Amino acid sequence: MPDVRSPTLRRRELGARLRSMRLKHEFTVEQVADQLLCSPSKVSRMETGQRAATLRDVRDLCRIYGVTDQAEIARLMDLAREGKQQAWWQPYDLDYFATYVDLEQAAARLSYYHTTVVPGLLQTVDYARAMFAWSLPTAQSAGHFAEHPHERHDNLIEYTPERRDQLIDVRLTRQRQLLTRDPAPDLAAVIDEAVLHRMVGGPSIMAAQLRHLVEASTMPNLTLQVLPFGAGAHPAMDNIFTILEFGEGAPTVVYVEGLMGWLYLEREQEVTRYGQVLEHLRSMALSQKETIGLIREIAARYDGTL
Repeated sequence: MPDVRSPTLRRRELGARLRSMRLKHEFTVEQVADQLLCSPSKVSRMETGQRAATLRDVRDLCRIYGVTDQAEIARLMDLAREGKQQAWWQPYDLDYFATYVDLEQAAARLSYYHTTVVPGLLQTVDYARAMFAWSLPTAQSAGHFAEHPHERHDNLIEYTPERRDQLIDVRLTRQRQLLTRDPAPDLAAVIDEAVLHRMVGGPSIMAAQLRHLVEASTMPNLTLQVLPFGAGAHPAMDNIFTILEFGEGAPTVVYVEGLMGWLYLEREQEVTRYGQVLEHLRSMALSQKETIGLIREIAARYDGTL
């Protein structure tokens, strides 16, 4: 994959290296914190990529771990610098969702399971705009509703037209950045049949959106499957999730949304479990050929040609 400068991914890569060095020397987080004259939570947050390490932090940690290879030290310093760089989406004030956009931009493969809406990277402008045409809750961040504004309806307020335009611009920029990248990331989407029937913006907008999915399915890097109503119960009925895989040995991340909010999962057993669930869903879903046939049929119903 290309060398995408993702600040979040760089912080996570640096953190993984720092943690590996600490474990190699059998130091506890508390022992390292004592030598750095900082709190254990700072060390933990640097190792998980939640906090950007400074150049001084890297220098001191290299001393603590006995790193003398100048090329390795330079690489760690570069990761620290890149972890602090500003990305194109940061001026949009996306709150927690900025982390997702950052990881998405660096992913080599994205695998989705969506239950109610078309994945953001495959939405038309009119479909995206229709999702912002009504009130949104204050209780959650703008980032969450930048991707899924249909969820939760308590404490409703309405975004200003300017804010809606900003969030739609983010979505369109995400599409341009990823889908035109060379090479583009692999996309594998399993969507529930409910996505095709949920009326977003009216029949004409839905017909155009579904035809856009048919057109997008011709991309060599996209696999699209519908999980039909007839498939019955399955292990992901109360979740939507995205599995993000990266090059350069960076760990896979699972982004999960559910009734309790959102999570970023990286533990091997968690990632493995979601991978198994996705494969199970794919085995239950229609083939891509069958999927396209169903999408065309429902699109024709929307525009009255069937």
